[in-house]
Amino acid sequence: MTAPAASPLLTAPIGPTIIRLAAPNMLAMVVSMATLMAEAWYVGQLGTEALAGLALGFPMMMLMMMLSAGSFGGTITGAVARRLGAGDRSGAEVVAFHAVLLMVLLAGACTLVFLIGGPWIYRLLGGQGPVLAHALAYSDVLFAGCVSLWLTNALAAIVRATGHMKVAAKSLLAGSVLQVMATGVLVFGLGPFPTMGIAGAAAGIVIGNALAAMLLLSFLTTQCAELRLRFSGMSLKLAPLATLLKLGGLAAINPFCTLAAVMVITAFVARLGVDVLAGYGIGARLELLLVPMIFGFGAASTTMVAVHFGAHAIERGHRAGWTATFYSAGLSALVGGVVALFPGLWANLFTESDSVRAACRAYLQIVGPFYAFYGLSLCLYFASQGAGRVLWPVIASLLRVLLIVLGCVALVRNPDASAEHFFWLIAAGLAVQGLVTGAAIRLGAWTRGLKPNAAQR
Repeated sequence: MTAPAASPLLTAPIGPTIIRLAAPNMLAMVVSMATLMAEAWYVGQLGTEALAGLALGFPMMMLMMMLSAGSFGGTITGAVARRLGAGDRSGAEVVAFHAVLLMVLLAGACTLVFLIGGPWIYRLLGGQGPVLAHALAYSDVLFAGCVSLWLTNALAAIVRATGHMKVAAKSLLAGSVLQVMATGVLVFGLGPFPTMGIAGAAAGIVIGNALAAMLLLSFLTTQCAELRLRFSGMSLKLAPLATLLKLGGLAAINPFCTLAAVMVITAFVARLGVDVLAGYGIGARLELLLVPMIFGFGAASTTMVAVHFGAHAIERGHRAGWTATFYSAGLSALVGGVVALFPGLWANLFTESDSVRAACRAYLQIVGPFYAFYGLSLCLYFASQGAGRVLWPVIASLLRVLLIVLGCVALVRNPDASAEHFFWLIAAGLAVQGLVTGAAIRLGAWTRGLKPNAAQR
């Protein structure tokens, strides 16, 4: 079977193509993060209790984002792109239809869980009194309309599978701009619009994603040359839904592991005092700046690897995945190296406290050099979604959590344990995750079970 010439990604130079595909995703992610900062500023004007309520609701929103855009979104991109790489346009359209349906169903599940169980969830996280009321006001509006967020990420994933990264990025940018404006108007009640307080921030997310979803839907139904997203004439089939749910569900373990690792470390570091906890929090926040770079290369690698695996160009698909990974790891290493050598560049931005700055500097000097492993493991996770083989990246993530839990338990029993010991544990966790992921893929995790003739192409 010869690789179909339909997709230019199969013959384009790998390095420049990955950079071209990654750049729009990076820009969209940077703007998205700026949007979240604007949301926090708006809510901050409402007072400390509102900010505390946002602090409870924000992790739930971020978890939903990671699941819809990363876990299931990456799965959708990989599944559609593999069909396109094989020259199976009709199959790609079937997968795209079922992907949208699955994401709507998952959005409905999120709505039910948080509208019914929200009070219990936020009380479990420590919410009470006015803080709990603010958290619920934010959460109820967000999850009542979260279908717009899930739908946006489903449609963006399909668009990325076709290689039209700029279209996806432009749609998401338009949604982010509207979100910032809508949030400001609805939080404070400008003009004829009601004052919604913290609920207005959640409404802004819903409205911004609704615009992005409409723009993406318009492109996929009327303009996309590679496939047409159709709803009429499509019959419901359980097999595509089950496949997407199986792969996406396995991939979803990764963000839960990330969240678990952060919660465990935070809980144990808090025992060392407020200043150490604050310094750790400032240092760890720098990792958020790495996310746009890693996601940009990761989304590009998902598409590139999937198209090549669909066309049975396995060897070139491997090269594409590793090229994106080296770019991601290299940039992460550069950032980590700079802050390790000059930690004050970051630590001094957020506090005047010498003790907090000292803790932050220690964190950056120890963990910064290991950021390369963070970039490597996360990019290979996305590339593995392109190959449809995410088991080993998930195992590596689980091993990281296990190492951190066992290490924290051991350290807390040691009366001489210091903050630096916990920071070295974090660094070791990043190294283990990166090395296990890289070694597994290098040793054939993507090709195990493939027919020999396919694996050689």
